[in-house]
Amino acid sequence: MDRPRPPARRPLTALLTATALAATGTAALSSAARAADADLARNGGFESGLDGWSCTAGTTVNAPVHSGTSALKATPAGADNARCAQTVTVKPDSQYTLTGHVQGSYVYLGAEGTGTTDVSTWTQSAPAWQRLTTTFRTGPSTTRVTIYTHGWYGTGAYHADDITLVGPGGETGQPPAPPTGLRASGVTSTSVSLSWSPVSGATGYAVYRDGTKVRTVTGTSATLTGLSPSTAYAFQVAALNDAGESARSATVTATTSTPDSGGGDSGLPAHALVGYLHASFANGSGYTRLADVPDSWDVIDLAFGEPTSVTSGDIRFDRCPDGGTSRSSEAESGRECPGVESDAEFKAAIKAKQAAGKKVLISIGGQNGQVQLTTAAARDMFVSSVSKIIDEYGLDGLDIDFEGHSLSLDADDTDFKNPKTPVIVNLISALRTLKAKYGDDFVLTMAPETFFVQLGYQYYGTGKWGGQDPRAGAYLPVIHALRDDLTLLHVQDYNSGPIMGLDNQYHSMGGADFHIAMTDMLLTGFPVAGDANNVFPPLRPDQVAIGMPATANAGNGHVSPAEVTKTLDCLTKRVNCGGYATHGTWPELRGLMTWSINWDRFGGWEFQRTFDGYFG
Repeated sequence: MDRPRPPARRPLTALLTATALAATGTAALSSAARAADADLARNGGFESGLDGWSCTAGTTVNAPVHSGTSALKATPAGADNARCAQTVTVKPDSQYTLTGHVQGSYVYLGAEGTGTTDVSTWTQSAPAWQRLTTTFRTGPSTTRVTIYTHGWYGTGAYHADDITLVGPGGETGQPPAPPTGLRASGVTSTSVSLSWSPVSGATGYAVYRDGTKVRTVTGTSATLTGLSPSTAYAFQVAALNDAGESARSATVTATTSTPDSGGGDSGLPAHALVGYLHASFANGSGYTRLADVPDSWDVIDLAFGEPTSVTSGDIRFDRCPDGGTSRSSEAESGRECPGVESDAEFKAAIKAKQAAGKKVLISIGGQNGQVQLTTAAARDMFVSSVSKIIDEYGLDGLDIDFEGHSLSLDADDTDFKNPKTPVIVNLISALRTLKAKYGDDFVLTMAPETFFVQLGYQYYGTGKWGGQDPRAGAYLPVIHALRDDLTLLHVQDYNSGPIMGLDNQYHSMGGADFHIAMTDMLLTGFPVAGDANNVFPPLRPDQVAIGMPATANAGNGHVSPAEVTKTLDCLTKRVNCGGYATHGTWPELRGLMTWSINWDRFGGWEFQRTFDGYFG
């Protein structure tokens, strides 16, 4: 967070080549369907949302549509070509015709698993609805075929509608038995996690909440989010296969918890203002003495503790000198921190802040402080050296502000719930050790960038096929492992590229919409890398603050006080939301974080005044 910088860029993982395009084939539609033929595609017009379809990056829209009221919209990005597919029961040694209507650039329609020659057809450009069709014959033992549509990397969203597969129906048999063993766990104020025993012959499961189907999944678990606090819900699950839906399971009830609105063990007020204080350096914002920080600031993060080397784990906190070479060409008269207080005055100011109910933390990392705990020795040194800083200054806890290349995932590390990359595992272990050492009153906060958290909705590590940036989503396993110990997560909603929200639309910095969409993801939870069976559960609203730059000088993505107010109105009252529809209302949202206290002082305390004016 030292200075603004351009957002991290992801590498291209695929190139559109003439060879790839030439490999797809087209075939003519048969003249007429036989009397025994039927349309076997389920929900081919997308009138029932994505029911029956498995999509990596798709949603349904009401315009444009080819017919009816809905159509598919899917957006390729990075290593994902936005494939939507469903598996259909067919008859061996039979002829089938696949048809669909599409819009967009490079849209594909095809079938695989035919038992003969898999087929696809495509269009390079369809500014208006264009019909695609192809035919195939199943093999002598083929009973199931997967039909699909997808776009191409980096060419924008495409639309599809009225997809049909015409041919003789296969033997579907009987619907499966109803699921057993349904149980609820992981209950928060806004979510409930469900799991159940697998059912033989089931290809999917329908989840019901209070008698209404709310989700279809392929695995045996689901996390339902966006629930109301302190509310009882009834859940059931039905098993699905090509023959239909089973009877529903026995009902399980769960009551969401009451949010912590008073700070709990953290000792924070219901709504808190968090800021970073340039304690080890200065820049164009000027030096601010800790004793001069106004009482509005509830959490003060001393920036920064930095390692002696990237992999040493040895963290040092060197207070800003009153002279020497400045990090900024804008420093006053070559003196980095004119007027800096003595160590004794600094420690006395910490005690005075704590006596007034404030929390003072050491923040580790920042833009220049890359920390990679690659070994157990580095992990142990991290615990030892951070403890020494906390003890010397009598601090309340620790803020993790790992940026750059501090956290990344090994190629075989694909499950955020069970990480195995050393830098991730060792950091989790180190933070748990510190929490255990200092007890329940220890304040633990994190300030990741959007690239390491919300980007995980689309990408996680290097991806299934490799080639993605291994840092994508790399904070998720750390946050998840420590969610019960985490006091605050305040993602840096700045210096960020466009990020896809839960509406499957990209959101960019510069207005309330970005902050609303990014925060909604944390409070609602989201499937990691588009996997509906691998959901990052929501955090409690009292664990979340929104990170914003204090001034336009502090970082890219600064917004006006009016946009800050719109953000808070939408998330805490569900009013003034603009174009983004949140998945809940969270009056217990903890508050705001800013980079930085120094920059806010430079800007006439505008950010602080906005917070005080809103929360009182």
